[in-house]
Amino acid sequence: MNAPERFVDEPASPFLTPEHLAFRDMLRRFVTTEIEPFAAQWDEAGEFPRELYLKAASIGLLQLGFPEEYGGVPCDRFMSMIAAQELARAGAGGISASLKSHTIGAPPIVYGGSDELKARVLPDILAGRKISALAITEPGGGSDVASLRTTARRDGDHYVVKGEKTFITSGMRADHYTVAVRTGGDGAGGVSLLLIERDTPGFSRTPLKKMGWWASDTATLYFDDCRVPAGNLIGTENAGFKLIMKNFNSERLGLAAGCTGFARVCVEEAIAYARERKTFGKRLADHQVIRHKIVDMAQRVAATQAMLEMLIWRLEQGDNPVAEVCMCKNQATQTMAYCASEAVQIFGGAGFMRGPKVERIYREVKVNAIGGGTEEIMKDLASRQMGL
Repeated sequence: MNAPERFVDEPASPFLTPEHLAFRDMLRRFVTTEIEPFAAQWDEAGEFPRELYLKAASIGLLQLGFPEEYGGVPCDRFMSMIAAQELARAGAGGISASLKSHTIGAPPIVYGGSDELKARVLPDILAGRKISALAITEPGGGSDVASLRTTARRDGDHYVVKGEKTFITSGMRADHYTVAVRTGGDGAGGVSLLLIERDTPGFSRTPLKKMGWWASDTATLYFDDCRVPAGNLIGTENAGFKLIMKNFNSERLGLAAGCTGFARVCVEEAIAYARERKTFGKRLADHQVIRHKIVDMAQRVAATQAMLEMLIWRLEQGDNPVAEVCMCKNQATQTMAYCASEAVQIFGGAGFMRGPKVERIYREVKVNAIGGGTEEIMKDLASRQMGL
């Protein structure tokens, strides 16, 4: 079998500048030395060293897209795409999810927090000294954010918070939690955001065991009459829903980029295995059915990457194609699902054993199809944006 086309490994793109490519090469070296050799071990352990946050900050990874005055590094969305796809090369989504949980926990603080709140928490988060998490989902709520039940009652210069959140990434060891609460009446108009610290009296956490993303500490959070300073309100009271929705669009784009990266890893791993593994006296790659599987996988990855890059370009031009963001997220999760399944099939029994990247990625398909808005929610939102 001839060498795979370049797009399988390092896609040429008219949108990427020498600066983008230099960042990609630097981050690839970081992942190769600091994450990939330990990914299986950390996955089995259910966590990774907290020191990794400091190492990621030392190369500017955690700071991407955040304001300079708090230690951030302003950049375009292509840099964020590259970050998600290079982290995917380790084949361990749990590491990516927890290492970058601040990319969903901290933006609402940037957009809506007071100057005092931003100055107090953002520098430590971006330097890797503190961990940020987002807490929206509830045991009875799921994707129905407007129906959340966790309450925050104003009492003097504090809010008294009562309720539960679940499936929270970095839920056990985060220091700062951006929490959606109900301060007003029913529906989206009664939702606010509060920053709650890990050591707040009445705040407790329980770890959760998952199908995949083992290296990501995920938890259910309990708020038992927690007293939170009123200064920790993010934005204005009862206006948190807009901040949440603004956050979702960037989260979905990040998920799409990561899923495309994981799908590409599946193609690369399948090619490498097919070249080495022999059956019936010849390499797997010499069987037409295997070659066709790999071509189908690569074709879907290329199409998804093209859709993703064009969408990012449109966003960079000031467009706001919400329907396309939803469809791109679904396209990417479905591509990941297809490629992970086919890669495990090509690996055969070896793909069912713990350890290979394709095995880990296969276990992580569903969390991507659910997180950031399920595929079904994405289709419904896209259809409404299309006027249907």
